[in-house]
Amino acid sequence: MSKILVFGHQNPDTDAIGAAIAFAHLQNELGKDTEAVALGTPSEETQYALDYFNVVAPRVVEAAGAGADVMLVDHNEFQQSISDIADTNILSVVDHHRIANFETANPLYYRAEPVGCTSTIVLKMYKEAGVSIPKEVAGMMVSAIISDTLLFKSPTCTPEDIQAAKELAELSEIDLDSYGLDMLKAGTKLSDKSAEVLLDLDAKSFPMNDKNVRIAQINTVDLDEVMSRQTELETAMEIACKTEGYDLFILVVTNILDSDSELLVFGEPKEKVEEAFGTKLVNNRALLKGVVSRKKQVVPQLTEAFA
Repeated sequence: MSKILVFGHQNPDTDAIGAAIAFAHLQNELGKDTEAVALGTPSEETQYALDYFNVVAPRVVEAAGAGADVMLVDHNEFQQSISDIADTNILSVVDHHRIANFETANPLYYRAEPVGCTSTIVLKMYKEAGVSIPKEVAGMMVSAIISDTLLFKSPTCTPEDIQAAKELAELSEIDLDSYGLDMLKAGTKLSDKSAEVLLDLDAKSFPMNDKNVRIAQINTVDLDEVMSRQTELETAMEIACKTEGYDLFILVVTNILDSDSELLVFGEPKEKVEEAFGTKLVNNRALLKGVVSRKKQVVPQLTEAFA
């Protein structure tokens, strides 16, 4: 019998990979034959965590195979999942995002909680099952929480995330602040990456009314470094819209030190972006003070504007 594949979303971030590793380990300990896989190669931030804790990156897969048993973490929307998700048998979902565009033919285990990181939920599941967490797995889980909450600066962060991070930091023997900042900075080395790569580092598609909206996010310590490449980025966004069928492409460039973001927008209807954030685009750009979370401060506002 084939292994049960456990994976996060496309263009995986640290939580998508860390939660998959942790949840697959937990399920193995509970008697399931699982394997953590990824729907893309790790980002530099994630690779920093993998290297630090001596964890081998999950193998990258493009399809699971018709009828394959799978478990989803850190996502549920089909357009963000594996290419043949509609043909698989979804056994479980553990997530902290909105629930949309999701259905199954069979009953399943579904756990979604309004916390800042999927790995916070997985930690609860370890405790409920009475299963101990190895140091390296704890390390990937705390890295995921640091990433998703921007070291607790994101409005998505909850007291549960902070407490979970403290527990996992102790298990993984790290100092939260120093390790966390080093890991986040590892993900901001952007100058050697093409515009196409930058736009695909952390990007998700969202159907909004009758429009297909692509929202990418880049973390940096220097907004000007990214925005100096505006022409190159807009050209790559235009190509992506034509080839992938996006109506609107929004790039959110987030300064992890100042906790602000700047938008770069291509496509139509741009007025919906202005409506969503109460701003005016100038040269297709707008600065959003205090905005760092795509999940809580970008997607809901756009969804309402498109309704």
